[in-house]
Amino acid sequence: MQRQTPTASVRRLHISAALAVLAMLGTFWACSRHPDPKAYKFPPPEAPAVGTIAEGIASWYGPGFHGKTTASGERYNQDAMTAAHPYWAFGTRVKVTLLSTGKSTVVTINDRFPAYKGRVIDVSRGTARAIGLIGPGTGKVRLEVVR
Repeated sequence: MQRQTPTASVRRLHISAALAVLAMLGTFWACSRHPDPKAYKFPPPEAPAVGTIAEGIASWYGPGFHGKTTASGERYNQDAMTAAHPYWAFGTRVKVTLLSTGKSTVVTINDRFPAYKGRVIDVSRGTARAIGLIGPGTGKVRLEVVR
């Protein structure tokens, strides 16, 4: 039995149906709610006391933000020893220790990130390199506020 090829009108119908499906998907995507980091309301800054300790998950950020303005107004340098914290005051100095390596370094808080991401701190690429966080990308850290 020989297979017949679809006529031009059937092909147009298939194309129209495919375009209609794509249009519906586009509408659903455009109407869906995506978290907008700029719409996130940060808690008021807190000046933690020297000796304050916190533990949790850290991640690092770098290339996509290099040269852009941080929340403190400074230019972000991915190779500097800096970090973002959801609410600790800008200028706070923090000793960050990656628990899996035991390596630590001191950073200065100069940026913010939304706490809903489930992390306690986002460190610069330079900091991540110093403590061994580059490869894994995230890891459990101990934070200690220092002078």
